[in-house]
Amino acid sequence: MDNSTDHHQLRSRPRVGHIQFLNCLPLYWGLARTGTLLDLELTKDTPDKLGEQLVRGDLDIAPVTLVEYLRHADDLVAFPDLAVGCDGPVMSCVIVSQQPLERLDGARVALGSTSRTSVRLAQLLLDERYGVAPDYYTCPPDLGVMMQEAEAAVLIGDAALRASLHDAPRLGLQVHDLGLMWKEWTGLPFVFAVWAVRKEYLAREPRVVRQVHEAFLASRDVSLEEVAKVAEQAARWEAFDAVVLEKYFTTLDFRFGADQLAGVREFARRTGPTTGFPADVAVELLS
Repeated sequence: MDNSTDHHQLRSRPRVGHIQFLNCLPLYWGLARTGTLLDLELTKDTPDKLGEQLVRGDLDIAPVTLVEYLRHADDLVAFPDLAVGCDGPVMSCVIVSQQPLERLDGARVALGSTSRTSVRLAQLLLDERYGVAPDYYTCPPDLGVMMQEAEAAVLIGDAALRASLHDAPRLGLQVHDLGLMWKEWTGLPFVFAVWAVRKEYLAREPRVVRQVHEAFLASRDVSLEEVAKVAEQAARWEAFDAVVLEKYFTTLDFRFGADQLAGVREFARRTGPTTGFPADVAVELLS
């Protein structure tokens, strides 16, 4: 009897999460091109929901926002060389404001976000870089509604792209890019989400985990090689044209190396104790 564990004969496909924002499209698009898409049982959701499912054990491998990864680092191992981040502007994590940021002390600031990492980064920058303590509240990411009730708003993902490219200029609002603000402040890249595997699943299925890691790296590489085609296809279904999408996909940084790790450690050092993880939290990478 053949006991081969060839990946076409897996007992069950790995349960893998996928963020349903444009920023992860290049990591997903290539899976179909390289033929590995069918080897995965994919679940699409928002970053915070995927993180909860990974921590609960409903997923084996998933992208998880940086804050959630650092909170649960004891149970998770991160994939090297794979993340959603930026080294400078990010375009899709922004503070939209009616007035300069240094004037927001005590002002109402709407958090229209499903990412705890972007919210925490915005709060850190406003607090430590601008020395202001706004009155924060959470609401759906609708810029028009937010600006009726607040002086500024934090937006991420596709809503942030729409706000900064379409709505803010029309409404005469200032757009502040969180990735650029972090880079100017620290000199480091910022990582918004990492890919992580549950330690128990890695111990059980080390070979499968490495195959999934390789599949995502190959997917990213083919997507970035053919980025004009990715942007052109995405533009048919999105509110952005292919030129904007190509710029966005090439602005994002999908690497996770030494510089990105330094950025993660700096964020942990500055926010850990108030965010629910040690300032010197250990980041374990798949070897």
